[in-house]
Amino acid sequence: MATVSDIPQSALRKRRVDGRKTETESAAVDDEHGANTDKDTEKQRGRVSLQTGTYWLTRIVLLRSVAFIYFVAFSVAYNQNKQLIGERGLMPCKSYLSSVKRYVGGKVGWAALGYAPSVLWFLDWTDMDSNLDGVALLGMGLSGFVLVTGMANMVIMVTLWVLYHSLVNVGQLWYSFGWESQLLETGFLAVFLCPVWSLSQVPRRCPPSLICIWTFRWLIVRIMLGAGLIKIRGDKCWRDLTCMDYHYETQPVPNPMSYYMHRSPWWFHRFETLSNHFTELIVPFFTFLGRRMCMVNGAIQILFQVVLIVSGNLSFLNWLTIVPSLACFDDASLGFLFRSGGGAKTVVLQLQNEDTAGRSPKPTKGMLIRRVVNISLGVLIAYLSLPVVMNLLSSKQVMNTSFDPLRIVNTYGAFGSITKERTEVIFQGTQSLDPKDPEAVWEEFQFRCKPGDVYRRPCLISPYHYRLDWLMWFAAFQVRT
Repeated sequence: MATVSDIPQSALRKRRVDGRKTETESAAVDDEHGANTDKDTEKQRGRVSLQTGTYWLTRIVLLRSVAFIYFVAFSVAYNQNKQLIGERGLMPCKSYLSSVKRYVGGKVGWAALGYAPSVLWFLDWTDMDSNLDGVALLGMGLSGFVLVTGMANMVIMVTLWVLYHSLVNVGQLWYSFGWESQLLETGFLAVFLCPVWSLSQVPRRCPPSLICIWTFRWLIVRIMLGAGLIKIRGDKCWRDLTCMDYHYETQPVPNPMSYYMHRSPWWFHRFETLSNHFTELIVPFFTFLGRRMCMVNGAIQILFQVVLIVSGNLSFLNWLTIVPSLACFDDASLGFLFRSGGGAKTVVLQLQNEDTAGRSPKPTKGMLIRRVVNISLGVLIAYLSLPVVMNLLSSKQVMNTSFDPLRIVNTYGAFGSITKERTEVIFQGTQSLDPKDPEAVWEEFQFRCKPGDVYRRPCLISPYHYRLDWLMWFAAFQVRT
């Protein structure tokens, strides 16, 4: 039998070396296996980062945001329409539709629909209050569904757009605000984000159109430039940086923070005005300077709108303006809003991996048709933007104006002039049988949110909107001596 001493030393060294290699290789295999396990676990936990340049999650955020604004707007309509445009309202829409009908020749045809597009033309006018409530409730139901689920299709979004159009076009003075047209334009663009029928959050055969994303970006650019230019061309106080000395005190419906903002030091008001000009006149151009600068624009615009929301009750205007700003962000930047390891985020990761590996499905006939529709949308928006751009460049710029009957592309602006003093219209009533009696006691009627009693704390209602309270601010201009 051979002993250890009989075995050549070179062979022993070789076996020992081989043994060390084996141990090393085993350790390497174990490390590799552990790393793979960690990667698998990491994938399972949804920690794999999303790629840039896709907008699946952006679409969900946009649709939910538009649905939220629709829900608020239809809630306002449901609670206030009967008092404002109902059968016994201040400006009955039935009388308005009757006057339009007489104006166009006494029948409901294309002329009437072109003058005031509304589904109310085709409903029974014997109970107009029920019609108004039905439109508002249907709008609340559909928008609430999209808001909760994040799922929508063209049928739902077109229905919401038609329903709100129907209210705006018969709302007369009560629906004459710029944010009504802005919601209709935003809602129109949201239609093209969706598949025709599918209710999937991430419909594989209907990828978000980059053209549609850019129509939202173009909207925020126009909104901010319109607001900035109307200020520079309007009140002198915007140029000498003193407008914010008065704005918080004289804005339509102040909120509790307005008092403290008004009492800020003078240098802070100058900083506010300069920041306003920078945000509205300079920052929008960041949109065209690449992904990162576009995201900077979106972040600044959202922050700017949040400051405005905190400082006053400006209806759902500022909430609505946040919506197109969200289009400045892609899936990689919005991924933190979604739950990891499941749901839409996981599906988007799978789709991105398939596209990277070249395993994306071939375009179907429907997808090709959809591309044609998206290109047509881009051409339409570009064509309808021509008068809007000309208005922005004009020294006689007008704000909050529609250049087409369906309000698809509009011009915007706000606070081109600032009032320096606050005047309020006061309503009083008496229970005296003889109002002219010197002994009659007159009491002031308090509105829900309009400033009145100086000892009453200002309300906080944004994004909700009291239409009558807001218009009383305009009414005060007409009685000022």
